[in-house]
Amino acid sequence: MKRALYSLLRPVAAPLWLMTRGLTMGVRGAVLDSDARVMLVKHSYVDGWHLPGGGVEVGETAENSLRRELAEEANVTVTGTPLLHGLFFHPGFSRRDHVAVYVVRDFTWNGPRPPDGEIVASEFFPLDRLPEDTTPATRRRLAEILQNEPQSAVW
Repeated sequence: MKRALYSLLRPVAAPLWLMTRGLTMGVRGAVLDSDARVMLVKHSYVDGWHLPGGGVEVGETAENSLRRELAEEANVTVTGTPLLHGLFFHPGFSRRDHVAVYVVRDFTWNGPRPPDGEIVASEFFPLDRLPEDTTPATRRRLAEILQNEPQSAVW
């Protein structure tokens, strides 16, 4: 009975939920090493290479979320204070999503992370030789951080 009711209500409830839910927050880290390389990750559920990161959990600060996500996705332990680069509107899933991007230069990399159901690969890449399928948003954030390109408000 519950399953049948859920099936009937879902087409109406899902769009309503998207329109009325609160702001969602994500974080990404531009992890830059002393050899002019950046850490990028490739997810199983979306195309391209991205800055590592994810969603901020309830009761979690953005910086703590960044530290958790970098450890989970890239096997990176942040040892210093990340620098907030900017806050970006991310209209991909919802018109209420925002992403905080941090620059991380003080860290320990604990070696390659084995692939799993979420992360296919995580690697450091030379800034002048990014993978061809590095996402446009990732390239824009790196240009803003490293080449003083004007900062966009949109992801």
